[in-house]
Amino acid sequence: MIAMANDEGLSLLEFADRPALPAELNELEQRYRYTITPGGHRYLDQIDREMTAYFNGVRTRFETPLFLPATPFQRTIWSMLLAIPYGETRTYGGMAQALGKPNSSRAVGGANGQNRIAIVVPCHRIIGADGSLTGYGGGQPRKRFLLDLEHRVAAQTSEQPVFHPITAQGSFL
Repeated sequence: MIAMANDEGLSLLEFADRPALPAELNELEQRYRYTITPGGHRYLDQIDREMTAYFNGVRTRFETPLFLPATPFQRTIWSMLLAIPYGETRTYGGMAQALGKPNSSRAVGGANGQNRIAIVVPCHRIIGADGSLTGYGGGQPRKRFLLDLEHRVAAQTSEQPVFHPITAQGSFL
C-alpha cells in the first residue's frame, strides 16, 4: 500500500497496484496543491501500526487523524462510510435512502469509488442490493478478503465470554 499524510492527517492510503492511483495522486497535486515527497511522518507510522493490527485481527477501528480534501458530497458519503460498524455492510441504495435521495445510488457509488483512504474509510463494506461484491477499486478478491476478515473477527469477538464483576464470585479488592 502507499500512504500520504501531512500535519493535518492521513490523506491517502491506497493499494499500490490500484489502476486509479495515478489519477488520485494527480488530483491531490493539481486540485488540492499537494506536494508529494517521500519521507516519514508520525501519521504514517501510526497507520502502519494500526493496519498491522487490523490485518492481525486485533484492531477494529482506526485512530489515525484523517485529512480528506473533497467535495461536500464526497465528505458526506465518506462520513457515512466511517459510520458503518466493523463487520457489517451496507448497500449503495441503502446509503442513497439514508441521504433522503433514493435515486442517487450511482452518485453514492461514484463518491464511494473516489475514496482515497482504503480500509480506514471502509468503502469495501458497500455491496450490491443482491449481496454481490460490486465496485471495489482494490479488486473483488481483496474486497472478499477484507469482508471475510471482518466477519470472522466480529464473530470471534461476539463469542468471547463477557466478564460481569457484579455476578462474578470472589473478591476484587
